[in-house]
Amino acid sequence: MDERYREEGDYRKAVCISSSNMISSKNCSTSIKICEILAKKLSEKNISNTLVDLRKHEITPCVGCGGCYVSRRCCSDPQFNGIYDKIVQADYLFIVSPHYAPIPAKLNILLEKMEQITFLHWWKDNTYKSELYQIPTGIISHGGGSDWALFSYKAMVNDTIANALDTIQLKTIPYNNEWNTGISLPIKRVAETESIFPVQEYDWNVLEAKIREYADIVLQEI
Repeated sequence: MDERYREEGDYRKAVCISSSNMISSKNCSTSIKICEILAKKLSEKNISNTLVDLRKHEITPCVGCGGCYVSRRCCSDPQFNGIYDKIVQADYLFIVSPHYAPIPAKLNILLEKMEQITFLHWWKDNTYKSELYQIPTGIISHGGGSDWALFSYKAMVNDTIANALDTIQLKTIPYNNEWNTGISLPIKRVAETESIFPVQEYDWNVLEAKIREYADIVLQEI
């Protein structure tokens, strides 16, 4: 039993991070839509969910000042600390990320700061356990490609995130032996409009079934 359970009946908490940078998509963001599906699934399991939309947080890159060694928090970034505190209190974490280059900039900043906090303490004491130690984490990626592109998204997005999570001491939950760093979701088609941006269309009935299936696998870890 995870030590986060203090008494029988304590409710569980999850944090879902929407990593998209695209402000133009507003509430139609694919990453937000995936987080909403997760939130509904979590509610059915009586698990509270906190959505972290990284578009709303002005976090700054780690500069390696070392100030986090004493406080285990960033000494110059309260926005990051607020997100980090939410994750520390969670029983589950879900990271939803589109494919950019390869991952969105703010997600990279979030991961590098969490890595720095953990690494500095581990370097001085190899028995150190991070505040995030072994929190079950699901990774869901998506992009502009069909089924043929999914393994490239796995390599560039899921595996990249999972490598960082390993340093942070979070526990990445596999979907299966082949998809050992989470899942990746295909598009149905790409439509051209008058906008400079392509419009990606998804078969949400199919995707929701897969998201819910993966969520069940992650939730079984506790």
